[in-house]
Amino acid sequence: MKLSRISVFVTCFLLLVATLPASFASDKTDVVDTVKRYLDNLDASKIQTALAMCDSEVSILDEFSPHEWHGPTACADWWKAEQVYNEQSGITDEDAPLGAPQTVDVNGDRAYFVAPMIYTYKKHGKPVKETGAFAVSLHRTSAGWKITGWAYSKQTLE
Repeated sequence: MKLSRISVFVTCFLLLVATLPASFASDKTDVVDTVKRYLDNLDASKIQTALAMCDSEVSILDEFSPHEWHGPTACADWWKAEQVYNEQSGITDEDAPLGAPQTVDVNGDRAYFVAPMIYTYKKHGKPVKETGAFAVSLHRTSAGWKITGWAYSKQTLE
């Protein structure tokens, strides 16, 4: 009886240990995919998908006024403010691909992501290139990873 309990325990332990690295790698992949999917849907025709990826309490920091948005409507409020800012500033033809992630930390149901970003656009018809960093915090829910906060930080402007 004692031996079978030990063997069951050892078997369960080994199964758990064997699945941890795969699960951890999968979590990191899911976090990266979530961030990319969010950015891919920041388009007028797909914005509802991006907004649905935001947690109920989100914090956003960005380079245009009012520079910060918080709460359940933060993602939608930021999107509206960005559209107004772009129109007033003559910004068109935006593109903001991410570089290879520099940080993807997953700790239980929380994650932190950082990647370089190259933000290109036209301002009054003239091309502009910004390099920056995009940092995102996420929370795993029953519906998948949700964004709890993000910040864009411009590093260079050409």
